[in-house]
Amino acid sequence: MTRSPRALAGAAVLVAVLATAGCDGANHAAEAAGPAVALDEALHAALPEDVREAGVLTVANDPSYPPASSFGPDGRTIVGFEPDLGAALGDLLGVEVRFEASPFDTLLDDLAADRFDLVMSAVTDTAEREQQADFVNYFRAGSSIVVGRGNPLGVHDLAGLCGRSVAVEAGTVQVGLLERAQARCALRIDVQQVPTNDDALLELRTGRADAVVADYPPAVFVTTDPRTQNSYQLVSDTQYEPGLYGIAVAPDRTELRDVLTTALQRLVDDGVYQELLDRWEVGHGAVDAVTVNGALPAG
Repeated sequence: MTRSPRALAGAAVLVAVLATAGCDGANHAAEAAGPAVALDEALHAALPEDVREAGVLTVANDPSYPPASSFGPDGRTIVGFEPDLGAALGDLLGVEVRFEASPFDTLLDDLAADRFDLVMSAVTDTAEREQQADFVNYFRAGSSIVVGRGNPLGVHDLAGLCGRSVAVEAGTVQVGLLERAQARCALRIDVQQVPTNDDALLELRTGRADAVVADYPPAVFVTTDPRTQNSYQLVSDTQYEPGLYGIAVAPDRTELRDVLTTALQRLVDDGVYQELLDRWEVGHGAVDAVTVNGALPAG
């Protein structure tokens, strides 16, 4: 697989996007720089030759999912625990890691078309998705329900969504979750699939949806952030059908996949990984061991 070389923009890992505008990404993490990570020459040498020559790994990302990834105050830079982990991996491997905005429901297609080297965007590893890519698993989360502040419709669980209008981001595991929940409903769930999680929350805030179903971290984030907590409420701390997020790698790039797995495990063992997650208040989703293709059967 041939890739054109790209110049390394500097010793520090740059996190940039192609998009020119977007919503402000809230940042619960401290402004301080992340933990120092030293270059590992052996891991750098183990990278595929095309990556070492280019000096960069491009990462497709949907920046509508804080605290995993979202646009920063400048509307261009992607911030979150995923870019921070990417930066730490870049420091360890001695390459630039560049996050670039792309729609969630086309991320794996973009990877297959060689538009990006990796996908890192709160993508839950599933058996179906493993038909398109390999996944280096780095986080665990399930789905949660967000409603309007005060919970005016008294939704307390998935059963409470029966007969309701529910907004979800297209292409996410939440679509399948609601399909399975529908089998236990007497009344139909009106599932509204929208382009981003921000769009789903807008549907809820403007009364066009009764609830949003999203991963637990962004659900907690939007219900606790001072700018949005007056509009949204988490139904409960229940996480439905928890699974593993994975960095997606094209299946023919096993060399790159294996180096990433080793490097990420190094960050786990050295405590850098936990420190970064804790800075974003998502330490609850940490994994002890980095796995590959760890999809769990659907619930």
